Amino acid sequence: MSTNSEVKSRQKTIRRRIPKWALQTATGAASNQQYYLRSIGRALEVLDCFDGNSPLGLKEVSIGTGLPESTLFRVLLTLEKHGYLQQAVDGTYQLAPKLRFGWLVEQGNAMRDLVHPELEQLRHRFNETASMAYLFEDRIHVLESIESFHEIRATNRVGRVLPPHCSAMGKAITAFQEFELADRIIEVYGLSRRTEHTITEHTRLMQEFEEIRRTGIGCDREESVLGGICLSAAIRPAGKPVLAALSVSTPVLRMTPEREQEIRQALLEAAQRVAQAESALS
Repeated sequence: MSTNSEVKSRQKTIRRRIPKWALQTATGAASNQQYYLRSIGRALEVLDCFDGNSPLGLKEVSIGTGLPESTLFRVLLTLEKHGYLQQAVDGTYQLAPKLRFGWLVEQGNAMRDLVHPELEQLRHRFNETASMAYLFEDRIHVLESIESFHEIRATNRVGRVLPPHCSAMGKAITAFQEFELADRIIEVYGLSRRTEHTITEHTRLMQEFEEIRRTGIGCDREESVLGGICLSAAIRPAGKPVLAALSVSTPVLRMTPEREQEIRQALLEAAQRVAQAESALS
């Protein structure tokens, strides 16, 4: 059995074995690209072309990276072989799940940073709980929630998966998806009844989605929890898929027609500002 002094001695010996070139790299001497591996750099440039949603063909990636198609083909083939890309039947490529989910988390966090000031304003203006949700593959998660100061208030737990049929943000996000994805989101969660007001008929839910696309507002009127009402607006960046929504939740007893209209308008304006800011960053 080794003593503590012997272990410390070995650790010191190991530390002394760090080569001089590695120490130079750590102090910034490698800024001349001496140790840069161009082959790995090309592969990472290729992966950076993908946004986690839209598949890309060989020519599109070639334009994005500036690489000739002959070189690019080998890079794509290698990335596919190692499970970082997937190729569809039509020849286009998409990030593999192990990368796509990480990309979605990164994008979700970036969107949360954009939305946070708007949630603060909504909570301050109405003194009601303001929240944000984000679509990860086929599940809608709460990413941010700022609660009201009222003793009786609505709550939204960060990380919670929202039902697409009886939550305002779940409806607002699902309503703007392509039919196949919307159907998958609903199938994954199901149309379980939460209260006597929950919509459980697929046809009626599709009709509500049409209304959401028309008005821009998703509503939960005691459909998830009795005594609670939530209004939501999807964030719709120009030319991009809808992945997020923000909301204001309140007990029914504090809601009036006039207050509802005011919240609706505030949500639409906040969602539009975030969408414009998100588009500007792209």
